[in-house]
Amino acid sequence: MGHGGGGALSAELVQHLFAPAFGGEALAQLGDSAAVSLGGVRLAFSTDSYVVRPLFFPGGTIGDLAVNGTVNDLAMSGARAAYLSCGFILEEGVEMSAVARVAEAMGAAARAAGVEVVTGDTKVVEVGHGDGVYINTAGIGIIPDGVDLRPQRVVPGDVVIVSGEIGLHGVAIMSVREGLEFGVDIESDCAALGGLVQSMLAVTPDLHVLRDPTRGGLAASLNEIAAASGTGVVINESRVPVPPAVANACSILGLDPLYVANEGKLVAFVPREHADAVLDAMRAHPLGRHATVIGEAVDAHPGMVVSRTALGGTRVVDLPLGEQLPRIC
Repeated sequence: MGHGGGGALSAELVQHLFAPAFGGEALAQLGDSAAVSLGGVRLAFSTDSYVVRPLFFPGGTIGDLAVNGTVNDLAMSGARAAYLSCGFILEEGVEMSAVARVAEAMGAAARAAGVEVVTGDTKVVEVGHGDGVYINTAGIGIIPDGVDLRPQRVVPGDVVIVSGEIGLHGVAIMSVREGLEFGVDIESDCAALGGLVQSMLAVTPDLHVLRDPTRGGLAASLNEIAAASGTGVVINESRVPVPPAVANACSILGLDPLYVANEGKLVAFVPREHADAVLDAMRAHPLGRHATVIGEAVDAHPGMVVSRTALGGTRVVDLPLGEQLPRIC
């Protein structure tokens, strides 16, 4: 299970097994989506599979996740998502009403994100060989001229911005999965981020890198960027926007909010001279109204993420080994 958690075990699997087997320059970038050229047009291409349990949770469904997750992966390359594919793997015995509810959620999410599901596939496996519904989506979109988002562009001095409160999705899934009550309703932040990204690019196409911190949370995304760029990253723990409900739930469950998954947030590394304007544009968008500067890229400790604590000390924020909360997407 740890190999599917988005942490160190996942990275080991991809870097030492899949990447050498497949090869290729585009794959070597290991971004949220691949940037490729076809007929003189720069495209972003991404695929993802969704095995979340339960299928329906506060703030969304597996259908919403399948659309928004792939749209967001394309957006992290700066692309305007256009078309999606959809593959359903259904377990024998799953109720058609549940499948219909998932499909309707997917259609609504696609229309809201401005994309179209244009092709798909359905397979059925024997009872006991699935968990109701699994979904795979792939998507393509066009990358505008002048946009080049990749971690290798990060340089010391870049400002690190997170688009809003973290940890909501992972805690929402855990609350319904385990029947936990935290005194307040916690809903997933599941949302399509394409519009937010376009508002940022309208300020300047010279953003350096974007990531949506899903599996492994904000900590995993920061570590991946630090390792790929060869820079260090310093964040101020007190500036990381953790809602009180998430902080309380994580305290009870023994979790670190930095490692909890999100499905409607992004982290951006922005040149310092553009940071204020980009932050203002983010806060003017409904999905970025709580955007916050949390740190910067530095020369020191290349490849490592360090957090300054509220008590004035520092701690290393490692790449998680596996996953604190399995099957959250």
